[in-house]
Amino acid sequence: MKNANEKIVEIKHLEKNFGKFKAVTDVSFDVYRGDVFGFLGPNGAGKSTTIRTMLSLIRPTNGEIKLFGKDLLTNRNYILGKIGCIVEKPDFYKYLSAEKNIELFARLSGVAVTKRKVHEIIEFVGLKGREKDKLSSFSHGMKQRLGIAQTLIHNPELIILDEPTTGLDPQGIIDIRNLILQLKNEQNKTILLSSHILSEIELIANRMVIINKGKTIVQGSVKELLNAQELIVSFSVDNIAKAMLLLENAYMNDVIDKVENTNLLLHISQERIPFINKLFCDNDVKVFSIEAKRKLEDYFLKLINA
Repeated sequence: MKNANEKIVEIKHLEKNFGKFKAVTDVSFDVYRGDVFGFLGPNGAGKSTTIRTMLSLIRPTNGEIKLFGKDLLTNRNYILGKIGCIVEKPDFYKYLSAEKNIELFARLSGVAVTKRKVHEIIEFVGLKGREKDKLSSFSHGMKQRLGIAQTLIHNPELIILDEPTTGLDPQGIIDIRNLILQLKNEQNKTILLSSHILSEIELIANRMVIINKGKTIVQGSVKELLNAQELIVSFSVDNIAKAMLLLENAYMNDVIDKVENTNLLLHISQERIPFINKLFCDNDVKVFSIEAKRKLEDYFLKLINA
């Protein structure tokens, strides 16, 4: 039985210099078995450099990288045999079929794979019926899904996806999101997901790290990190003046953030929303809508601009 508390990835005080340029100065984080782990940071934060060191594509200047409990520098072949990855965008031979591309990748990787297995993987990523079609006819989203199929050929335990939804339309993003959740729930994969679409991380990741300027800013449970932050909650009401007076009489005038037309923006915790809604409704202030404004983007921006 595999342990859900097992650390699949352990990065400690990672540094990477390119000459005088410090791409990564102090990155640390842990990924546990079964995580969908969000790897967040603005452009230039050091995400891609960190991923390349994890795949031994470049050698770190300092720091420790352990995967599956083993040091990367001394156990490279063992570790890479347990990892599937897409760095930037998948590359294929566009005049070969999906089936032939996967078979070719398997041979280059030294993996013996049957045609039936190839078809099963292609079906899993949602491309059933397109096995014989040339890649030149595939959309960007279909190529991304085939890229994920490519990572599954050797049945890896850890899948690393670097910006897999870049350039996709809304439906393509949804397709990749659902596929990532399938990988976790149906195939028990651990996934490290680097993405600039923060709302996607909020929807599918259970843990995350935020890095900025080559350093770890914060890591932990997505839910706990977000719940620790107070919300900006917008109450759309019919009588702003009366609503504000009710808050003042309840000794809550300090929670008022600002007023926007008929919207009263309050700086409050999630638990206080029902109380304030009841306060307004019991005193004949009509509440037309309640909208929580705090999202992962706000938390992210707050941290990197601190």
